[in-house]
Amino acid sequence: MAGDLFTSGLGAACGSIYQPGAAPSPLLHVMGEAEEQVPESGAIFTFGKSKFAENVPSKFWFKNDKPLHMSCGDEHTSVVTENGKLYMFGSNNWGQLGLGTKNTVSKPTCVKVLKPEKVKLAACGRNHTLIYTEKGNLYATGGNSEGQLGLGDTEERSAFHLVSYFTSQHKIKQLAAGSYTSAALTEDGQLFMWGDNSEGQIGLGNEANVCIPHQVDVGKPVFWISCGYYHSALITCDGELYTFGESDNGKLGLSLEQLKNNRVPQLVSGIPSRVNKVACGGGHTVALAGGEVYTFGLGQYGQLGLGTFIFETSEPKIVNHLEKHKICNIASGENHTALITENGLMYTFGDGRHGKLGLGKENYTNQFVPTLCSNFLKFTVHLAACGGCHMLVFATPNPKKSDNIHELEENEHNFSVKVSEMGGDADTFQQTFSARVRRREKKEKSPEQCGRLVRTLPPLGKTSLKPASGIISSTLPLDRTDRNKESESIRDHETGDKKEENSDTEDSSTDNDSDDNEERTLGDTTDILNMTHVMRLNPNDQLVELAPVQKQKV
Repeated sequence: MAGDLFTSGLGAACGSIYQPGAAPSPLLHVMGEAEEQVPESGAIFTFGKSKFAENVPSKFWFKNDKPLHMSCGDEHTSVVTENGKLYMFGSNNWGQLGLGTKNTVSKPTCVKVLKPEKVKLAACGRNHTLIYTEKGNLYATGGNSEGQLGLGDTEERSAFHLVSYFTSQHKIKQLAAGSYTSAALTEDGQLFMWGDNSEGQIGLGNEANVCIPHQVDVGKPVFWISCGYYHSALITCDGELYTFGESDNGKLGLSLEQLKNNRVPQLVSGIPSRVNKVACGGGHTVALAGGEVYTFGLGQYGQLGLGTFIFETSEPKIVNHLEKHKICNIASGENHTALITENGLMYTFGDGRHGKLGLGKENYTNQFVPTLCSNFLKFTVHLAACGGCHMLVFATPNPKKSDNIHELEENEHNFSVKVSEMGGDADTFQQTFSARVRRREKKEKSPEQCGRLVRTLPPLGKTSLKPASGIISSTLPLDRTDRNKESESIRDHETGDKKEENSDTEDSSTDNDSDDNEERTLGDTTDILNMTHVMRLNPNDQLVELAPVQKQKV
């Protein structure tokens, strides 16, 4: 049965809609209202600069249908439902929504032309989208400057086009997309990649870029693939992890000797258990092995989850502070990470701008260790997708969880107390270190400066609600000309009706003021051994406190 989409105040792509100013729908509610009003089939929750509900934390759900796959690009999102429908929303400068226009779409919109084929898989890259249907067809739309659409040329498309390379013999089970890269993994373990190879991120050696799919062979069947901004990772069927692409900041987890061959897949040897899943971010990598999480790469925003003293590592390190929970799912954005436990809890860490970590309206600070998302203590979280500056979560109500809520909250409180005993409250402690780290590494500019760089995905706007391909995590900066306040006429692609939509208002002052203020007030610190603070005993009250280490002048 066709599923109707219900949204909070934004109109629907299929079926009934709720218009702004109308009486509140009994089925539609924004975050903060009674949780029991979410249907048993669950809801998709949005955080950060999602382009949905004016970027306020919100939720929507489907009638007689539910999400099967979700993917976040830099500024756009795809949702595939169990009934085979594809919904798209977000930025659309390159036609990455596949709706035939380049208008920003601020409500989940059904791609009507694909309904007869029933969509099975979707992957959002920085500015392009891949989808796979039950008929065995692969389609692509959006930016194509490096041939990432796989159509044999470099012309962008605003509607989905068939990638003719794949035939009925190629039964695809997973898609992945990065900055300007694409990947398709078949059921029999064959991996195909195409697009940008400037850093070796599609594993084809010295090729600059390829406009049609090429097979990447590691001598054994491949089980999993993930594309970051400028690096990629795969898992073989025997649980071995291979990485390739840009080698900066330890994101490949390889030895110095292995890095000489970073343009082809290299075995990561630092994880003792069989690897089940991997997720590549902008400058970091997250691996799941035996229910435990390992991270490596860049961590100046906390995206490694290894605490405030590890800003970068090329050695895979286990993530603690998870209260012995077994992790079953992982997701990486540009500079943030989400973990889902076997019992449906969610932890997030990393860059907290725009509120994309889902930790509440007042918590936009960086988190350097896994932090429990208390919004979902009465829910079971099933899926999470992280993008440039936003995150989507699919969760279903679970009243039985309420018995354990106080215990979980107490554990989180105890951890905060431990941090505050070291020298202040947790948020201030983490924010201070984050500022120092951002200044320390000049090569990796903060997301607020990405518009002037060529190697990092840019921020998704300049408001106080603060994502990374998710699936993307390795992408180039976007052109920000679409960030000015403007009014757009959005066509409902399901009904043909026109509706006036106001794009979100950008406040250029909010993202830049924190770094500037911290630069003026915190002073310089030494770069030696990455030390920023030392512990000392206060003789007055006999308490241990943290004191900044000042850089010595020569």
